[in-house]
Amino acid sequence: MGCAGFTCSKHSLCVLNILYVMVSLLMIGIAAWGKWFGLVSSFQVVGGVIGVGVFLFFVALAGLIGAMKHHQVLLFFYMIVLFMVFIVQFSVSSACLAINTEQQDRLLEVGWNNSQGTQRDVEKSLNCCGFKQVEPSLICDAACFHNRSCLPCAEKIQEHAGEVLHFVGGIGFFFSFTEILGVWLTYRYRNQKDPRANPSAFL
Repeated sequence: MGCAGFTCSKHSLCVLNILYVMVSLLMIGIAAWGKWFGLVSSFQVVGGVIGVGVFLFFVALAGLIGAMKHHQVLLFFYMIVLFMVFIVQFSVSSACLAINTEQQDRLLEVGWNNSQGTQRDVEKSLNCCGFKQVEPSLICDAACFHNRSCLPCAEKIQEHAGEVLHFVGGIGFFFSFTEILGVWLTYRYRNQKDPRANPSAFL
C-alpha cells in the first residue's frame, strides 16, 4: 500500500503516539527530579506538571493501542480528547505570545501571592527578596538577605518572563499542530479498511 493507505496511516499514528508517550515520561521525570533534588519546593507546581504528564501518557497510550488494534471506540475517544487538548493548548499558546507587559506584570504578581513555596524557590534561585519591595521584617531564603543587599524579585523575573512566555508559546504552537495532525490521521484511519480483513467487510 502507498503512503495514503491503511498501513501508512497506522504507522504514522503509532509514531505520533510514541512521541507523546516519550514527552509525557520526560515531563514526569523532570518534575520528580526537580522535587527530589530540591530545585522546586512547591508541591502544587510539581503535582501540576506530573498530572499533565500522566494525563498525556494515558491519552497517548489509548491512541497507540487503538492504532495497533484499529479499535473504533478507542480511536473515537482518542480523537475527541486530542481535539479538546488542541483547543486548550492553542488558546494558551496564543495568550502567551499575545500578552503585553502590563498583563504580564499582573499575572506575575498574582502567581507570586498565591504560592509561598514558589516565592522561596524564586528568592533562592534569583538571589532576591520580596516582589516589588524588600521588607526587612519578612523571612527570605536568599543569600543576599543576610547582607541587606537584596533587590526586589519583580525586576529580575521580568528580565526573563517575556522570553519564557514566547518560548512556551512557540513550543505550545508546535505541539498543537501535531495534535490536529493526530486528529486528522485518526479520523482518516478509522474510515479505512484493513486489507488483511474480509474485503467485503467495511469497518
